Amino acid sequence: MSLHESLEVRPAGKSRQVVTGEGRTLEVPDDWDLLMPGDAALSRRIKKDGPTWTMYEMKGRKKFSRGIWAPAERIDALEQELKKEREDPAYEKKLAAGRARRAKEQVAYAGEFEGAVRDFLHFAEDYRELEIEMAKAIAAHAVPVGSGTVARTKRIPVERRAEAAVIAWMRHQTTAYDDMVIPREKGARREVRRMLAKRSRNLLNRYRQGISVAGKCPLLLALGRD
Repeated sequence: MSLHESLEVRPAGKSRQVVTGEGRTLEVPDDWDLLMPGDAALSRRIKKDGPTWTMYEMKGRKKFSRGIWAPAERIDALEQELKKEREDPAYEKKLAAGRARRAKEQVAYAGEFEGAVRDFLHFAEDYRELEIEMAKAIAAHAVPVGSGTVARTKRIPVERRAEAAVIAWMRHQTTAYDDMVIPREKGARREVRRMLAKRSRNLLNRYRQGISVAGKCPLLLALGRD
């Protein structure tokens, strides 16, 4: 394993030791420093400029950044370079333009995603207002940057993102999933999700067909309409 190779590692027992994905313990070179998380622009430049050891730590299913090991001289040089750029008034204008562009893109995507959700729901005419309300609620939950939902991925078409977001929203809002005690067995959680997804699809089909739902409908309860 070479210092010319960028790696993803996790903390080891000692402060200047890391563990690779294969379980190998490595000593951090003496002339390397740890760039702590917090400055995304500097972190990107450090990674782009040469080999780094990016350190992560898993807590449950979540992955947390613990910093980037890289040559101290390179960290210092790029830090000073970025500092000079940030002192230039043109840098702030560039940031403002970027924020404005991303905000515009976000608004456009929110509209596109909400439309895709409505296309998937496709309720009967009598339930069109409910369709609109539900699509807005799902988009408001799933679309914001940092939400961590399937709506933020670009790996699948927006139509599939919308379908997955609807089923996930219904799982949490119209079923007892969040309070269920699920056995810690391989495939158990997947099976529960499959069962609840089938139940949600059956409920959606009633609204698509214009069939009235007897009793207290969990969907109407989730939207505060019952």
